Amino acid sequence: MHAMAKKIANSLFLLLAALSFVATVQGQDQSAEFISIDCGLPENSNYTEKSTGINYISDANFIDSGVSKTVSPQDKTTHPQYFTYLRSFSNGIRNCYRINVTSVTRYLIRASFLYGNYDGLNKLPEFDLYLGVYFWDTVKFTNSSVSINYEIIHTLSTDYIHICMVNKGTGTPFISVIEMRILDNAKVIYTTQDPTASLARFRRLNFGISNLTYRYKDDPYDRIWEPYWDQKWTQLSGRLSNDDMGSNVFKLPAVVMETAATPKNATASLDFQWEDNDYAGNNETQHPYYFYLHFAELQKLGANQTSSFNISLNDVPWARIKLEYASLYTKYTTSPWFGYKKYHISLIRTESSSLPPIINALEIYLVKDFSSQLETQKDDVDAVTNIKRTYKVYSRNWQGDPCAPIAYKWQGVDCTSFDGFLRITSLNLSSSGLTGHIAADISKLTMLESLDLSDNELSGTVPSFLAQLQSLEYLNLANNNLTGSVSNELLQKQSDGLLSLSVGRNPNLCASTACISQSNDTRKKDNNVVIAVVAPIAGILLLLVIIAAVIIFRRRKRYAAATNIILGKPRSSIKGSELESKQRQYSFNEVVEMTNNFDRILGRGGFGTVYHGFIEDIQVAVKMLSLSSVHGYQQFVAEVKLLMRVHHRNLTSLIGYCNEETNIGLIYEYMANGNLDEHLSGKNNRETSLNWEDRLRIALDAAQALEYLHNGCKPPIIHRDVKCTNILLNENFHGKLADFGLSKCFATDGDTHVSTIVAGTPGYLDPEYTTSNRLTEKSDVYSFGVVLLRIITGQAVIMVREDMIHHISQQVNSMVAEGDITKVVDSRLQGDFDNNSAWNAVEIAMASVSTISMERPYMSDIVKELKDCLAAELARKHNSCDLQNKDLVEQVSLNLISTDITPIAR
Repeated sequence: MHAMAKKIANSLFLLLAALSFVATVQGQDQSAEFISIDCGLPENSNYTEKSTGINYISDANFIDSGVSKTVSPQDKTTHPQYFTYLRSFSNGIRNCYRINVTSVTRYLIRASFLYGNYDGLNKLPEFDLYLGVYFWDTVKFTNSSVSINYEIIHTLSTDYIHICMVNKGTGTPFISVIEMRILDNAKVIYTTQDPTASLARFRRLNFGISNLTYRYKDDPYDRIWEPYWDQKWTQLSGRLSNDDMGSNVFKLPAVVMETAATPKNATASLDFQWEDNDYAGNNETQHPYYFYLHFAELQKLGANQTSSFNISLNDVPWARIKLEYASLYTKYTTSPWFGYKKYHISLIRTESSSLPPIINALEIYLVKDFSSQLETQKDDVDAVTNIKRTYKVYSRNWQGDPCAPIAYKWQGVDCTSFDGFLRITSLNLSSSGLTGHIAADISKLTMLESLDLSDNELSGTVPSFLAQLQSLEYLNLANNNLTGSVSNELLQKQSDGLLSLSVGRNPNLCASTACISQSNDTRKKDNNVVIAVVAPIAGILLLLVIIAAVIIFRRRKRYAAATNIILGKPRSSIKGSELESKQRQYSFNEVVEMTNNFDRILGRGGFGTVYHGFIEDIQVAVKMLSLSSVHGYQQFVAEVKLLMRVHHRNLTSLIGYCNEETNIGLIYEYMANGNLDEHLSGKNNRETSLNWEDRLRIALDAAQALEYLHNGCKPPIIHRDVKCTNILLNENFHGKLADFGLSKCFATDGDTHVSTIVAGTPGYLDPEYTTSNRLTEKSDVYSFGVVLLRIITGQAVIMVREDMIHHISQQVNSMVAEGDITKVVDSRLQGDFDNNSAWNAVEIAMASVSTISMERPYMSDIVKELKDCLAAELARKHNSCDLQNKDLVEQVSLNLISTDITPIAR
């Protein structure tokens, strides 16, 4: 009795403690602009470097491998303080730092190395340097006492970055310093033709008679400027005011720009040349270069003096420069320059110039194209990193990206590519000395197909989340210390042949349904004892019972609502649908059969996963609910409610459903051509072959779907997540609006808005809605306007260019101002479109994305205008301007809202 009372009291204490627990996350206190890491510096140490004033911290919190070493005494005295220590990696092929950063931000990243004979071998190593999954460069040394550094300008897509050293068998890798600087407020600096490309520094030169190297605080970005001089030159020098430097968008250091080189022979050219040592005469090994030439005229020009010169690249004329006193000017290439063994830049005085050419500074960058290598999806990286920390899996040298490059993927981890990312599909931690409970982060590996935790010392129960892993086909928990019983869901999956389950050699674990019955009987006996113990703590129990009752009531209500929705009265048949006779309830076994055991995935969302399937010889899409997602469940229910009420040719059609215990799914018509975004961006191997007529028809299809929701349903319905990925295309490229999980219905007909928390997709969200929480039909109009701009231009909705984030509406607005429609419309159409039709479409789109909702048109107006656009394009194609073609379009459009489709929501 006393033991039972103590057990209950302890349970209550833990429960109350859990209710009051507040999780905190501690992070490294680092400057938002500068990250400066002295590798090998003792843990918790930091210092301020005297010459620069930069604060350096230890690397101990960013890596869990390697050993700290110090360079030779001689090198300590001849180099800055941050070269005293280094971290050496004698174990493992790949060793990586993980550093938290600001995502979607342009960084200058620098890795520095000083060998300094730290190991006493006096043998220079050679190893590879990686930025995440991308090969950055090979670290090579020419002298034990000469430091080297590698710089790259890179936009980070995640909130962390891995910097990795890879052992090639030619010496032990090490690193001395890691420095990262945000390139902020830069509208034009270091741009590339491909916005995803990165720039690796090849040269950054300061022209002046000096052996000094300049960096921070002279340079606010802490770029390192190396001195360079040629005896054929003479030096110019002068002073530049703060006003002169303030107009400098590149934020060039005054000390660099206040010296310049000019030829001793006033009629001679100023030349620079170098060789591409890796040139092999083919595009795969040619290095594309970008050049940045910085000028400032330091001499006051007389009344009759001019300073102008031409620039040529490999004897090809490139630009003409005319300088004025104390004005800063930068000339840079806007597209990569490549294809030569030798490169030659010449500055040649013009005939009208009274002064020879000058140059103050020069930067040359190599293009690093990282687009071909896939990375592991961030959620999977975070989950498996937490699993590593939970179990302290350090012996396996789990470093960097778990899946890529494949030569360095984590031991025991297998991955498959999905939607442009790598996803973890197999995790094998067998015989790894694991202790404690089965880690909850495993539940976040949503694509996991195989999990092996056998032959460890795991304790606790078999968690219920394992049954919620929809893709899991193999689960081995054998030879551990697990207790309790295996859940009904796992046993049912095993019985149905969906899961290979091994739980043997767990002495206190029961793996049969008999355990559950026995457990229930034991629980009934224990209740008699519990009643006698509850009295002294009745007050606490009463409170907890009330809380539990509320939770259970809500869950039952939610489940009952979903069941009523799914098992409710079948909707009216859709005339013309070849699947109308198949609309019915399907068993889970039938769903497994129609999807071939869920072998082909079409997509994923908050609700769960969509699979490809067949009902007889007809293709379908099967959406299975993941019960682990509360928001997914809510969206799932909302979608069912809407699809049971509304029917339109341009809305996706519901074919059937499955409702067996935890296996809940919806079956839709299959859309053979995927979604619109895939065709506009070329994702998932979709060919971008949509012509102007195709695009207008798809836009019109989507517009008519929204117009029906707004005007044909009583009360009106707001979709709330209109975007290109939610516009699906059938085999004939007819568009249908999909994914109604976020949709909202007005309370009564005549309402003008719904007050709700903001939800939707960034870039497509109505700015008024995001600030007021007032959802109106004009919110859908804004989102559709963004879709239409995407259809017209083929551009991304959010673009990171020139260190700035641009919305597609801003980009189009600037192009419209130039008055050339060919610059606005997707260049892949090669001008094959009617100009008036295109201009009209652009006007519709720009009006729709007005920041003021009252200035946006209604969907009915947009439908009318798009019909006119399509009529004009058809007229052009048929070489006729009469009304016959327009009548044809009107007839096609009317067919899309024919009377056999229910006009209002029931």
